[in-house]
Amino acid sequence: MVIFVSEPLTKMQIFTISYFLGIENFMLPCFTKQIWGFDCPGCGMQRAIVFLLKGEFSAAFEMYPAIYPMLLLFGFLIMDKLFSIKYAIKITNVLMISTVAVILTNYILKFI
Repeated sequence: MVIFVSEPLTKMQIFTISYFLGIENFMLPCFTKQIWGFDCPGCGMQRAIVFLLKGEFSAAFEMYPAIYPMLLLFGFLIMDKLFSIKYAIKITNVLMISTVAVILTNYILKFI
């Protein structure tokens, strides 16, 4: 059964959907942290996605600051597949470099 909604979902509807889907119950553990005892560069991304689904945008940024550059990159890649964008390769490279820079900066700052 497919439901088409013409209006955007409210914060309460998104919270209800994420609650009933039980997204938080299916999060993968960080094997790097379990084996070696320290965070990996991707630690916090799953929880940031859950915060985004709940509409808690500042909490998502605090959990994993690279979530927004990643969303921008993935959104641009999807748009590039749908439409012909003139400087797509250059824009993609800039978005990838900035995303990696934010991930590495966040990872380094965790240890300071």
